[in-house]
Parts: sequence; structure tokens; C-alpha cells
Amino acid sequence: MFQRFLASTVMIVGFGLSGFALAQDTPATVLNYEMAQRAMDAALAEARDNGWNMTIVVADHAGTPVMIHRMDGASARTYEIALAKAKVVTETGLFSGEYGRLLEAGEIEEVEGGIHYAGGVPVMLNGEQIGAVTASGARGSEDEQVSLAGATVIGN
Repeated sequence: MFQRFLASTVMIVGFGLSGFALAQDTPATVLNYEMAQRAMDAALAEARDNGWNMTIVVADHAGTPVMIHRMDGASARTYEIALAKAKVVTETGLFSGEYGRLLEAGEIEEVEGGIHYAGGVPVMLNGEQIGAVTASGARGSEDEQVSLAGATVIGN
């Protein structure tokens, strides 16, 4: 009887501590659907205003997409590139282009499955990274311009 009690207690405490550890990695403010919609609307408007057909990703702090939009005329390849930029941004906290420069200089470790092209930006709110906005389909600086338009309506 005591052994069952002890085993149950250890299991409950273990689950509690693992939940605590996971909670520490989650920012105080979570990028939600409404925020993602505002970011996507702004990014799409910037892309359309400039005549760029691209894929735009709004991801949460873990790099999981909250919203993806592949515009008409955007190449299928842009989808995977935009996701790879989100992975780099959320894992490093850097703009994807800055990550590329640091990687080339040998100053940072490679993110497995990441990509070094410009166009991914972190979403910062109250000094905390809560996600990323990425775009792919135009020049890197243009992708970044679109991503910044989206990220700026949330924070940064």
C-alpha cells in the first residue's frame, strides 16, 4: 500500500515539475489567432501594394504556424522556405538574414532544417519574443519588408 502511495506521489510530483519546466519556456503573452490575423492582414497588404506574390507565415514562439497564406502566383517552394525561416527566427531570436550573416562568419551554430535567407523577423512584445513573421517569394529585402509590416502591428 505504501509503495503504491509512494509511486503515485513520485509520478504526480514528476508531472508537476515537467509542467513547470514547460511553462517557463512559454512567454507571458502568447501569439494568438487574432494577433496572427492582424499580422497577416498587414503583411498581405504590403505584399499586394508592391505586386509581390509570396507565402507568409505567422508562427508562435515555438515556431508552430498559427497562420499561413500562399498568395496566388507564389511558387510552391516559397511555402517550405517561409517555414524554414520561421524555424530559424524562433530558435535564434534573430532576423533570418542576420542569422545567415552570422552563420557564414562561423559565429553561430547551424539550425537544422533552417535557412539563411532574409525575410524572417521575430515578433517582440514587452521585450519578449512571442513568435515570428516570415515571407518568401521576392528578394530577401522585400520578404523582410513584408514580414516587418506584419510583425510591427503586434509589437516590435
